[in-house]
This record gives sequence, structure tokens and C-alpha cells, in this order.
Amino acid sequence: MTDTRLTTPFNARSTAADVVAGADLTGQRAIVTGASSGIGVETARALATAGAEVTLAVRDVRAGERTAREVRAAATNRLVRVAPLDLSNQRSVAAFVADWDGPLHILVNNAGVSATPEMRTAEGWELQFATNHLGHFALANGLHRALAAAGRARVVSLSSIAHVQAPMVFEDVNFRERRYDRLLAYGESKTATALFAVEANRRWAGDGITVNAANPGAVATNLGRHLTEEDYACPPAGSP
Repeated sequence: MTDTRLTTPFNARSTAADVVAGADLTGQRAIVTGASSGIGVETARALATAGAEVTLAVRDVRAGERTAREVRAAATNRLVRVAPLDLSNQRSVAAFVADWDGPLHILVNNAGVSATPEMRTAEGWELQFATNHLGHFALANGLHRALAAAGRARVVSLSSIAHVQAPMVFEDVNFRERRYDRLLAYGESKTATALFAVEANRRWAGDGITVNAANPGAVATNLGRHLTEEDYACPPAGSP
């Protein structure tokens, strides 16, 4: 089988508004995680501008409500709602899934944390792996029926160039045996994100669900609050 490279007219200067220009998403329902700041806001705004019903799935509901008001005003679309979701908390993910009703056409797994000090969830999982991968993994799987019900649904998971320097160490994903390296942990969480997209796309193709991993490039957002100039210049410890 020969791989076919897909091309688009877009480039590094293209905006979310450029991408949705001319698209009509009326009647389609979308979820954007982490949509209270950064590129999540712009993604939600673009989808709402194209007419989609957009749910901002956010940890900080108050910040989410502020964003929703801004998006509604900019997109002249009242179908923008906010729902609580803490991806590092599996109970929160389960509650979000249980509250969802009806089909889901677009799921954007955008939320994430980056280069955090060593922290663990209640289950003992390393925070970045738990949030960036496991939370979205549980969310997408929990919403599988809703995605399948939509007919031609699309899932987009935000990855990062950091995954190139961080192959998965499946024997120690939670850094129990290795010295914790915050950049390597971030990179591995994004490698897991890319691997999930590949396998989910294979398994769910029969349900009409397309799954992609998207690398947005270097974007100056709150995601980089733990990063220094040296972090940007140096690869993670242990990378090839």
C-alpha cells in the first residue's frame, strides 16, 4: 500500500478563521477541551463562527464562562456552552461523559499541561501522562458511541514536536524507576497522544470516525508557563 501525502493551501501564517472560511457546520456538535485559554479559545471561536454548537470543556468553569461570552459575541452564535472537565481526574471525565447526550461530530482534545514539576494524580499516575493522554483517552473512548452516532465524526488530538525526542518507555510510563525529567515526561505524553490517534483511527474507521494527531507548532500560550529559554534550546534528557 502506498501512502498518499495530503496537502492543503494553508501555511504557518494561516489562522483558524482561514481554515473554516466558507465551511458550514450548522447542526454539528463539537467539544473543545481546554477552551478557556490559548489555541483552545481560537479553535472554539472558529467552530462557533462556522455555526457549530460548541461545548467548552474546561477545568476552570469561571474562566470558561468568560471565554464563552467572548465567543458568542464574536461568532454571533448562542450555541456555546461550558461544562466542567478535569482531565487529570478520571471521575471528572466519567461525569462529563455521563452528562453528554446525543451525537458528537467533532472532538478536539486540546487541553494539556507541559513541563510541570513532578506531580501525581490520586491514582499515582505522573501528571502530564495522566492529563495529556489518559484523560483524553478515557474521554474519547467514553464518547465513542456519540461519535459513531454522528455518522462522519472527527477527533483531533493535539500532539507536539516533542514526541520526536521521546519514545515511549512502556515499562515505566509513570517515572517510578527513572529519574523524573519534566520535558521527557511531556514528550512521552505526546508520543502516547500520537499513538492513540493512529490506533483509534484504525479501530474506529468502520464507525465513520476519523482520528488525527495535529502538531500546532510553537505557540506562545499559557501552556509554556513552566518552560524557560534553556528548555526550548535543549532536548529532553535521555532523548536520542
